Amino acid sequence: MTEYELNIDLFSAAVPLNLMDESGKVFYSGRAAFSRPSALYVLGVNPGGDPENYPHETVRSHTRRVIHDLPADWSAYRDESWDGASPGSHGMAPRVLHLFAKLGLDPARVPASNLMFVRSRREEQIKHRQAELSDQCWPFHALVIEKLRPRVILCLGTSAGDYVRNKLGAHRLTDQFVEQNARRWTSRTFEGRLGVRVVVATHPSIADWRAAATDPSRLVAQAMG
Repeated sequence: MTEYELNIDLFSAAVPLNLMDESGKVFYSGRAAFSRPSALYVLGVNPGGDPENYPHETVRSHTRRVIHDLPADWSAYRDESWDGASPGSHGMAPRVLHLFAKLGLDPARVPASNLMFVRSRREEQIKHRQAELSDQCWPFHALVIEKLRPRVILCLGTSAGDYVRNKLGAHRLTDQFVEQNARRWTSRTFEGRLGVRVVVATHPSIADWRAAATDPSRLVAQAMG
């Protein structure tokens, strides 16, 4: 399959049918990002927000909206309003956008998703389903990695990072960035048998990537080569 034959329908067909009617979402970038090879693939843990507040934003409805209604160059981080704030201005969105800017990447051209597609207000509230949901959603991510051929998978936090590393056999530590502050949290780059590098970064919902002391952008840039 050539890059010109790639399209988001190929990947949406890999979304587990049994998750379609749960509150959640798959795509954090639109058709343009999932239609051509990309050097970077971004993975969070799962969509945030209280499912009771988003009963109609199901995996099915959001996927249909991305495919049929939203612009091809849509990015959730840049274009979606979170908690009523201006698009791109709330929560971790401006921090992720800062990283894209530092890397010289268009947010709408970077494929982005979550390890699990089901929404929860906090990660702890979905821990009892994490192993099951991660296994169910992995074939989607495996297809993205196969077809879009990213050199680097950027995982937001260790929950997503540990799972992806194990799936890809990325166990060799090749680089790291230690925050220049009292807590000294560390983001790390791993490489495995498939040649894909996995960057496990501090989660931008907690760490302010815009601050020089906590910005992992250089680590990601070095991993991308």
